[in-house]
Amino acid sequence: MKPNQLKIALEAGRIPIGHMIWEFATRGIAKIVEAAQLDFVVIDMEHSGLDVGRVADLLAWFKATPIAPFVRVPQPEYHFMARVMDAGALGVMVPNVETAEQARAIVDAVKYAPLGRRGVGLGTAHTDFAHPDPVAYFDEANRNTTVICQIESPLGVRNLDGIAGTPGVDILWVGHFDLSQGMGIPGQFHHPEFLEALARVTATAQAHGKAAGIQPGSLEQAEEWRRLGFNVFSWSADSVIYRRLLITEVEALRRRLAAPSASGA
Repeated sequence: MKPNQLKIALEAGRIPIGHMIWEFATRGIAKIVEAAQLDFVVIDMEHSGLDVGRVADLLAWFKATPIAPFVRVPQPEYHFMARVMDAGALGVMVPNVETAEQARAIVDAVKYAPLGRRGVGLGTAHTDFAHPDPVAYFDEANRNTTVICQIESPLGVRNLDGIAGTPGVDILWVGHFDLSQGMGIPGQFHHPEFLEALARVTATAQAHGKAAGIQPGSLEQAEEWRRLGFNVFSWSADSVIYRRLLITEVEALRRRLAAPSASGA
């Protein structure tokens, strides 16, 4: 397996930076993202039209980079998680994890025995179509893969200790819009109750030796959430960045073209 750059960054005391892919599932996206020197990507199946076959293509293209590819599956179902892992993902992000029992089932699907119960299918994409020594490979895979549980509801916040305490869970990741909506304060990211929930996530993660992740919408928000203790960040999604920069630069171009030229003044 190629090294997991997110885990390497955390072990080195560095904040891993990632990016979400949910629209631009092209053959070039892996090398484009590599040019930004990111540590990881999250390929999103929850809010996109990407199917397992297209995700497998993306995972293959990311093999040409050092970036760790994770997949956000639509639901915590074994057939989603095990299939993307066998396609070469280095981990999964699972939405709206609310109980320790759900966290345990996620670990079971991603990790091999004795840590989990993932089925064995060696010699496919996740082993580069080679047949490794099984004992060595299972140990390496369990250490090198990442399980990300999204906290997106008040119930998930109440059960943080059990989720974070599940062996094999690596990151508690706040889905901030969903969490604020579930709390009845949609989009109110400075509401005292929301900030208290964020602080509980980071404190619980730290207490269990786990990381805390989030995807801010601005640099100011990133700084605020870093101060709260988050130590894994994803920066925006592909189409969001494209739309934002295209609007900004086209508006700048129009202003420049509309301005009177020096020669005509």
